[in-house]
Parts: sequence; structure tokens; C-alpha cells
Amino acid sequence: MSNLNTKLLSALLKNKSVDEVFRVELENAINELLATELTAFLNYEKYDPVGYNSGNSRNGYYTRILHSRFGDLNISVPRDRNGEFSPKAIPAYKRNTDDLETTIIQLYKKGITTREIADLIEKMYGHYYTPQTISNITKAVENQVSEFHNRPLANRYVVLYCDATYLNIRRDSVAKEALHIIVGITPEGNKEVLDYVLYPTESPANYKDMLLDLKNRGVEQVLLFVTDGLTGLREACLEVFPNAKHQSCWTHIVRNVIKYVRSKDRKTVLDDLKRVYNAASLASAKNELYNFLSKYQSIYPKIVFLLSDITSLFTFYEFPMEIRKSIYTTNIIENFNKNLKRNTNRKEQFPNEGSLDRYICSYCVDYNKKYGSRVHKGFALVQAELNEMFEN
Repeated sequence: MSNLNTKLLSALLKNKSVDEVFRVELENAINELLATELTAFLNYEKYDPVGYNSGNSRNGYYTRILHSRFGDLNISVPRDRNGEFSPKAIPAYKRNTDDLETTIIQLYKKGITTREIADLIEKMYGHYYTPQTISNITKAVENQVSEFHNRPLANRYVVLYCDATYLNIRRDSVAKEALHIIVGITPEGNKEVLDYVLYPTESPANYKDMLLDLKNRGVEQVLLFVTDGLTGLREACLEVFPNAKHQSCWTHIVRNVIKYVRSKDRKTVLDDLKRVYNAASLASAKNELYNFLSKYQSIYPKIVFLLSDITSLFTFYEFPMEIRKSIYTTNIIENFNKNLKRNTNRKEQFPNEGSLDRYICSYCVDYNKKYGSRVHKGFALVQAELNEMFEN
């Protein structure tokens, strides 16, 4: 039976924790490994005469504490006289295990500040980590944010959805700002968040800047933009991608119509309006719209005005029937925003823009991992037709 097994058995028989056995063994193993590393670096054994006048020699050691799941490890890191030795077993400044490092990074990605994490880790593990130490550990998250905003994109997207949601953020005082988001679906039917940018308020100019950036990152062709009724947004999209088409979101159109309808008439009006955007063909949809306007022009003239411009009402009929339900509203991006808000509301506010950026990036990366390899409903059936639309 090995020495370790003997110690483990003895601890169990005495009803003692085996963690201390593992801690001591791990501590001894690391110290032996460090000593072996220095020997290999100097190329001679301790007390070996070969080392005399070699130009470098052992120069004692310094102690460090390494926190592990089994407890604190007392590490003796050997030194050489020339100060050239850098141990590989324990990288410089490393004071924590990978498990703890992962925990810190996950907390940081969720938008928690370095000071909050330092306090939380102290309560959880009994060790204090300065905010600067936490900051050093979480540099990988900063790199992930940068990589997300600068990653290359596909050259073709069937549809891009543009929308914004308002989040609380602190800049001296707390206020809501508009997080602009663009979600795309590729010809293969894969969904992904292309980018997000925080602006004080929502505007077409902001989306235009984002679309220009997407173009620089590889997006060459877009068949369709789907947006809400933000004035000027349609023009901003088509200015960057002039060969694309535009569809106004029917969910927003219905919401705007309901504003001008008495509660007792709402069900009837909604049923009549549903026949317009649920029609089987473009010709049928236009006929249903004509009947709707004729019926309500004297009762509710304001809703007739809302539907008088059909420029972007029926663009979705130019696409295969199998995907029309996915492209006549902004429901895809609205569902994304709804779930995002549900998660951010738990935090109440973000202490700064960097904190928000890290959290949103983490959320978007997870979303893209989940849906980036799935085929959205209907798209698998019409890939040939969509590719033909790109060619034309």
C-alpha cells in the first residue's frame, strides 16, 4: 500500500477530513516540482561541484500562499542569484486555483464590480483578494468583449432585425439609455446577435453607424430589414445596403392602431386587421386592406392614416411562404430583448458602461452558442430559393 493510501486510510479510521491529507501531499508535490525545475534550469544538482563558478547558483527561496480547494498551500519558490528563473509550475502572481478563477470571471461577466467580487470571495472562501487582483484575473473577459465587437461576420444575411431596449446605467446619476441591437439570420437559418451598442437615445443615425461597422466586418448582402416604426430607420438601413428590402413590424402596427380604437371595438378591429397580414397572397392582402380601410375610414380616420402608406407593409410576401411568419414582425429580437431585460432587472442598475458591456457580451455569446448551430423554423426548406434571391 502506498504512503498516500496509508495516510488516507488512517484519516478515515480516525474520522478526520481527507482534505488535509491531500493538501499536505499537494503542497509537498508542488515544492518538489519547483526544486526540480530550478535544478533543470541551472543544469546541476544541489551541492554539485559542477555548479562552482558556473555564473549562476541557488539563492534561497521565498514563500507564497496558493489557495486551493483543499486549503492554503505553503509554497517555497526557489530563486537563482541572477534572478532569471521563472517557475512554470506556479506562474507569477498566481494565488488561486482555476476553479476560483473561473468563478471570478463568471461573476465579472455578469456585471459585478471587482470590489463586490473581492468582498464576495472573502465571504465564500475566507481569503481577501484586492480589487486589483480581481481585475488582473478578469482581463480575459475584456478581451472577449473586444473580440465580440470586432469578430468577422458572414457575408450574407437573409434578414436583419434592428431594435433597442432601455437599461439603467450610472454616469454620476442613474438613467436609462438605449441599447441598440442587431440580430441576423443567415441563409442556412442560423440566428446570431451581430452587435450591440449603447447610446443615450435611440436614433436612425446610430443604427446607420452600426450597419457601416457590420459592412466593414464582412457583411456584403442583406435581403431584408425588419424594424419598428422609428422615423428614418428604413432610410438609414437602405442607405447602407441599397439593394435590401424593408418590412415594417406588424406587431407595432397593430399596437399603434389599438391606441385609436375604443375598447368595445378592439376585438372586431383586430380580427379584421388580422385578415390583412394573414392573407395567403399579396393580392389577397391588398384586397383585405382595402376592405379594412373602407370599413373604418369614417369611424376611425386616424388608423386609416396609419395604414395609408403601404411601402413596407407587405414586403414579406416577396419571400417564401415557409419563412413569412419569422419576417413580418420583430418578434425574434423583441423576445431577445425581453429575456435580456428580465435578467438585467435583477441587477437594477450597472455601475458603469464597462460593467454593462461585459454582461451584455456574455449574454450575447451564450445566445449565439445556443442558436448559432440551430436552423430557424422554415429556413431549411427554402435555402435554394433564398440563394437565388441573393444572386438576383
